[in-house]
Amino acid sequence: MEATELIKKVRKIEIKTRGLTRHIFACEYHSAFKGRGIAFSEVREYQYGDDIRSIDWNVTARFNHPYIKIYEEERELTVMLLIDVSGSGNFGTKVNFKRDVMTEVAAVLSFSAIFNNDKIGVIFFSDKVEKFIPPQKGRKHILRIIRELLDFKSESLKTNLDEPLRFLTNAIKKRCTAFILSDFIAPGFEEALRIASNKHDIAAIKVFDPVETSIPDVGMIKVMDSETGAENWIDTSSKSLRKIYQNWWEEHLENIKNTFKKCGVDSAYICTDEDYVKPLIRLFESR
Repeated sequence: MEATELIKKVRKIEIKTRGLTRHIFACEYHSAFKGRGIAFSEVREYQYGDDIRSIDWNVTARFNHPYIKIYEEERELTVMLLIDVSGSGNFGTKVNFKRDVMTEVAAVLSFSAIFNNDKIGVIFFSDKVEKFIPPQKGRKHILRIIRELLDFKSESLKTNLDEPLRFLTNAIKKRCTAFILSDFIAPGFEEALRIASNKHDIAAIKVFDPVETSIPDVGMIKVMDSETGAENWIDTSSKSLRKIYQNWWEEHLENIKNTFKKCGVDSAYICTDEDYVKPLIRLFESR
């Protein structure tokens, strides 16, 4: 992508997602994702009804009058985005590719984090960790993330969710909030997700295309696996074929939901032909 075109796309996404964040997501994000814990703020004189366990005995002894410690929530978070850049993201049959939707959602989450004075970092992954951007604050940092999202070329087209989850567990030492943006087609990541979820607060955002939910009846078509490059002809007029695929999709979706539930991971499901605002708000409100 040429530099001028890239700058225009970055600016367009910034304008759209900053506006959404400011007017829609800021409050939901703040209430949904808590800080690391409780931090000491100040002391004040004891008042009737205060918890006596909060009395600061050193200050009380000094002034010969009871004082209590006041605590407040530590708001600053580290937010990590785990973004699938494998070949399957370059698929879409309506308005957007899956990767386009993941880019905008990632930008919304990034601006939400910055508005709450949180750090934001990114792990791009395929069947390996392609790139790690350490957590930082600031608009300049977010614009770098958006540029990478728009222009990043992965070395591999395949997917392995175990790799970014292991990297997250090992590389981010303190508890963080992590969002995984993927189509979650790759199987067998439950154990790595469970281990990562025990250490970090994880939310999964599954992005899919409407054609992936059911095969339309359009006769003989050539299909290609975007991760392996394998091509095959299929007869979509076959009712049995469409039924087999429909059953596979429903089973896949049920397995994914069960995996998230067993691992204690909140989730959202976003279709490429639908507005992503409502699914994100539901995700925030469900926490």
